[in-house]
Amino acid sequence: MSKFLVCGAGGFIGGHLVKRLMDQGHQVVCADIKPLEYWFQIFEKNQNFSLDLKEYDNCLKVTESIEFVYNMACNMGGMGFIENNKAECMLSVLINTNMLRACLKNNIKKYFFSSSACVYNASKQTKTFVEGLKETDAYPADPEDGYGWEKLFSERMCRHFSEDFGLDTRVVRYHNVYGPLGTYDGGREKAPAAICRKIIQAKINNINKIDVWGDGNQTRSFLYISDCLDGTEKIFNSNKQDVYNVGSSEQVSINQMIDIIQEIAEIKVERNYQLDKPKGVRGRSSDNTKINDEMNWLPSIKLKSGLEKTYKWIFDQVKSGSNLKKFTRSN
Repeated sequence: MSKFLVCGAGGFIGGHLVKRLMDQGHQVVCADIKPLEYWFQIFEKNQNFSLDLKEYDNCLKVTESIEFVYNMACNMGGMGFIENNKAECMLSVLINTNMLRACLKNNIKKYFFSSSACVYNASKQTKTFVEGLKETDAYPADPEDGYGWEKLFSERMCRHFSEDFGLDTRVVRYHNVYGPLGTYDGGREKAPAAICRKIIQAKINNINKIDVWGDGNQTRSFLYISDCLDGTEKIFNSNKQDVYNVGSSEQVSINQMIDIIQEIAEIKVERNYQLDKPKGVRGRSSDNTKINDEMNWLPSIKLKSGLEKTYKWIFDQVKSGSNLKKFTRSN
């Protein structure tokens, strides 16, 4: 049994990661800026901190007596959020910076930083159904403004803390992770959850039209949460101090994803394309050659299968009007 700290434990990926570590028998300390009642998953047996990890003293506090750190914490959301909150997203650099400092001070054995596909050069994402992005495609640097720059800078911080101070770091670039027990409304949700919610609401309320941001032709690849955790674990447990994609190469347009969710929901809706809404890059997908060659990992969950699970969970939430926290507290 090892002792882990999960930063951002109240978030989507963080909550699933905490559960996996607990299932493996590890001791887990959890930290998130959100009040405990707003965590997606919370486990009473853990030590749970609600505090701001942008503050160095808080980072020192939560890393005390810890062996391994997963840093999943940042201020983020879907494209609508990150395009309209660039300064807030950039401030997350303080979390990674002060966590790295605290990890040195408290002799952490290994530090994991969750980066994003938003670090990639925009010039390689101007068309639909683009080739998968390789890890080297982040340079020359031209990432998503705000959020992408913060992630790319924080990657460099990890690299230099390894080079200069010997801190053992791991960096992963996630590509559009989705699944149950995550944000599906309120403005921070990503495309799979947002479209599931809109189609569910149309079905329940007998509405035959949904709003779609952009023209629906923009393309992405989406990674189911269990695959995300599998890839994360592979990289964390490896001896590679490097940067890796963890994503899917199953690239679809937003229109194609709507088709899949319509089939799951067994309804058909008209699409009101909103061309003035944030759309992000035109096309983005993950090249998994590096992680497959070095760690024999590829995602196993097809998009339709993952969307079926996600749709069912969101449907139950919307239909019942249930408060999420009632279903995610556990001893």
